[in-house]
Amino acid sequence: MSLTPAFLDELRARTSLSALIGKTTKLTKAGREHKGCCPFHNEKTPSFYVNDDKGFYHCFGCSAHGDAIRWMTDQRGLPFIDAVKELAQAAGMDMPAPDKRAAARAEKANSLHDVMTAAAEWFRQQLDGIKGTAARALLDKRGISDATRRNFGFGFAPDARGKLRAAMKQFGDAMLIEAGLLISVEGKEPYDRFRGRLMIPICDARGRVIAFGGRIIGDGEPKYLNSPDTPLFDKGRTLYNLDRALPAARKADRVLVVEGYMDAIALAQAGIGEVVAPLGTALTEHQLERLWRIVDVPTLCLDGDNAGQKAAIRAAHRAMPLLAPGRSLQFVTLPEGQDPDDLIRAKGAGAFEALVREATPLVDRLWAHEVAAEPLTTPEQRAGFRARMAELAKTIGDPVVRSEYQAEFRRRYDEQFGQTRRPFERGRSFEPRQPFTPRRPGQKWTPPPLPVTDDAKAFRAAGIDRVLAKAVLAGLIRHPAEIARHMEVLGSLRMADGALGRLFEAVVDVALEDRELDSARLVTILRNSGFEAVARDLLRADTMPYSFTQPTGDASRAREDLDEAIAILVTQPEVDAALADATSAMQARFTDEAFQRQVALVKEKQALELRLANLVQSNEDARAFDSEDD
Repeated sequence: MSLTPAFLDELRARTSLSALIGKTTKLTKAGREHKGCCPFHNEKTPSFYVNDDKGFYHCFGCSAHGDAIRWMTDQRGLPFIDAVKELAQAAGMDMPAPDKRAAARAEKANSLHDVMTAAAEWFRQQLDGIKGTAARALLDKRGISDATRRNFGFGFAPDARGKLRAAMKQFGDAMLIEAGLLISVEGKEPYDRFRGRLMIPICDARGRVIAFGGRIIGDGEPKYLNSPDTPLFDKGRTLYNLDRALPAARKADRVLVVEGYMDAIALAQAGIGEVVAPLGTALTEHQLERLWRIVDVPTLCLDGDNAGQKAAIRAAHRAMPLLAPGRSLQFVTLPEGQDPDDLIRAKGAGAFEALVREATPLVDRLWAHEVAAEPLTTPEQRAGFRARMAELAKTIGDPVVRSEYQAEFRRRYDEQFGQTRRPFERGRSFEPRQPFTPRRPGQKWTPPPLPVTDDAKAFRAAGIDRVLAKAVLAGLIRHPAEIARHMEVLGSLRMADGALGRLFEAVVDVALEDRELDSARLVTILRNSGFEAVARDLLRADTMPYSFTQPTGDASRAREDLDEAIAILVTQPEVDAALADATSAMQARFTDEAFQRQVALVKEKQALELRLANLVQSNEDARAFDSEDD
């Protein structure tokens, strides 16, 4: 199916964004816009705006931004094509005709959905029958209520090799095999995959049954058996209970990850609905990315036994290359020998919530694991530990986050082993300080508090370095694949007014519509949208001294330099605002503490200027090197 830009533009034009969002979010008129409390994060003061004229929404609190299609994918959790179909139906538009191969795949998928729906209903009937007595007793023993049983679609597979095959013979063996319901062995009759098991349907984000998990009723192995991968089901990309968890996660602004189906079901029954589970494997990169589309910091709630802790560290290491500013994980460790189901039945949901409130950040979990891995009493052991932590930090793909982890690991090492930390590490971004507390006699002075006032926030909105912003925008046009990675930190650029701000909005909106967009196609779209002159000026390689603004060169280094430039661009206004606050405070009342705070911030500002100068110098060095080669 070919969804042309013209079709998508018409779809957006026919969709009232405020009416669409207003179905689930309370909005009030605010001039030519609508405003309300952001549905993507908890807030009491509205900072979420919807503009029907421009066709986008934006939250100034969490930087959530998008159009009608993005609303359906991010807030409703729909796949892109399903979001377009639903909007098109509401707008009275016909979807473009699919090609023959796509139509055949869609028809086949629909047929398999029919198979899985029929199988789920048949399993439910067996659970209610005489042969389902033992399965119902197991549910009673686990404290699963009748309402929960119906809500999650529990069923039962009789302990027979051909019951399901006979009951669903109208679909034919080939389709039942492809759906993962029958096992085919060469030279033998196909037979039922699930036998003598309590059946748990696994659904996609739209709530359609795509697979099953079966728990053995008595003794036997494996205890849990999942459907194999099929055209409908990819175990490494699917999260159990996602369809029910999405609305609850949006409301609670959190998502919890547990080890298995029964844990998720037990928590949902206890009133904690924002829970998902992987399907018998460690969290994959695809599953992590899906979690991050829901919240910035998912919470992993894993058992306290060795297997649970190993799973936690595997997830932590797998997440490291994918970290981005604001995007991380946190961990809850349950009492040894207990899973969420055990804990809730023994002490209630309050005990579980208390553990969640004390969740451990990713950096703390990694540090604690490595510290406990082996003795650190000799210089050689400490050197090995330090090397491991350095290698771990290097696995982080985002350069800003990587530099922060490197600095944090160095700080913790120096603190734990009594060394003095260097005052500044290149690449370290500005961080607001903690509230000031009077120092004790003999205690070394540290910079006092750095409050972020309303004036400072306003300064940040207006204090963007427009010259650097133009360079960053040129870099994004040359490397549009980087836009999605930096949406959170690029929120500040949306505050820029004039042509620069409008061009930035156009670049982001176009890039988010098509994640495979390359620079040439983006420039063509911008030219057709009336931005030809400003885009042409931005892309003149001789006007900007950065690697990421050049039409040729090392693409990997250009992306790294662009990451660094974005970090500087976003951090500069924060440092300038904090320095302005510190200067005002010192002028009002001169103290040693106020003076030292101002000095520290001046050094922060100088460090940022040095980082920016290094970007220019590295590009000049690279160009000189290229010239010598020529």
